[in-house]
This record gives sequence, C-alpha cells and structure tokens, in this order.
Amino acid sequence: MARQSATPETRSVRLLKVGEQVRHVISELLMRQEVHDEVLTAHSVSVTEVRMSPDLRQAKVYVKPLLGSDEEEVLKALRTHTAFFQREVARKLKLKYAAKIQFWPDESFDVAERIDRLLADPKVRRDLEARDAGDEGE
Repeated sequence: MARQSATPETRSVRLLKVGEQVRHVISELLMRQEVHDEVLTAHSVSVTEVRMSPDLRQAKVYVKPLLGSDEEEVLKALRTHTAFFQREVARKLKLKYAAKIQFWPDESFDVAERIDRLLADPKVRRDLEARDAGDEGE
C-alpha cells in the first residue's frame, strides 16, 4: 500500500491534535497534583496552548497561573520538573519520540487586555464611531 504524502494542511492538523493531547496530559498531571512540588501544589496552573514542532520532537507549553500570581515562581517549578512531564507525556501518548518540553508564560491575556484598553480610549472610540457612521451613509 502506498504511503500518502502529508500535505501542509494534514501536517498542521496532526500538529494541533498532538499538541492538544500533550496539553491534556500536562493539565491532568497538574490538576491531580502528581508533581510533588510545593509551588505547583499551592497554585492552580492553566495550560493554555501547546505548539508542536513539525517533527513532533519539541513542544512549547504555554502556561498561566490563575490570577497571574507568582508567574516566575510557577515557571521555575515547572521547568524544574520538565523531565517528569516529558516522561509522563511519552508514556501516556506512546509517540515515536518523546517531545522535549519547554514551558513559556502565556502572554495572550496581557495582549488582549492591552487591545481592550486601546479600544476603550476615547480618541479611538470616536474614530471608530465616525467610521461606522460613514459606512451607514453608503
């Protein structure tokens, strides 16, 4: 049977699926407090996204402690236990290669908050309202 060649679309779907599986495994480990670390036990950590490299050997895991408190301390604790996370992800997902995990802070909430503040600015709101009024006149 001929092997189907992977198109960019199917590759990206696979990357998303594997990334989502990795996210679920890490979230479950944190939720069940299977990592024996005082910092991680004391904080609720949300795993917001996992981005896999095309060869599935690298995983960038974006995390955010709830309420954004002690982010650096939580990241340090996660990075300390990277080997445990890598071992558990490899064991549960049974992938050909164990992905090398890197923990990164998720800054998307900060960016969204900044955009909201910009849109709430009176000057920007005035410009948007003027533009919308011009569109209605057409």
